[in-house]
Amino acid sequence: MEPYSGPIEEINDVKLLYSEAALLKVRLTTAKQLRYINDNRRYPEPVNISFFGLTGEEVTTIRSDSGRYDKAKDIYVVMGHVVVINKQKQEKLLTPELTWNPVTKKVYTDKQVTILSQLTGEKLYGLGLDANQDFTKYAIRKVTGVFNVQTGI
Repeated sequence: MEPYSGPIEEINDVKLLYSEAALLKVRLTTAKQLRYINDNRRYPEPVNISFFGLTGEEVTTIRSDSGRYDKAKDIYVVMGHVVVINKQKQEKLLTPELTWNPVTKKVYTDKQVTILSQLTGEKLYGLGLDANQDFTKYAIRKVTGVFNVQTGI
């Protein structure tokens, strides 16, 4: 007989909160969480993540079709039509997969990325991205696109 490898726990209407010094930093919500014997978790329904600034304002949101948590690596991965909205910079990022490391507070991907600026109309495309967790700073690894350049600098 093969050992059971399915989920050992199923939770509906999940809301995970991460705080530092009694300040809310990250909120993850999803309709379902499946937990496995190795403490890995899978989120088969859409996942919504909000990152908060120093004064408690919502700075960035992420929406994806699904996600997972890898206990051994202590990382969260969201997948499928990932949309990141940076409210302060009025930018939207689109990618098929994004990884968040809560220890380093970094977000990254090796996949295709598109960044759309609502302020300038710029469209940046690239392969791979590294960012801080609230997306106020990011670097695209292999960048292409249409963007504005100021003359006289």
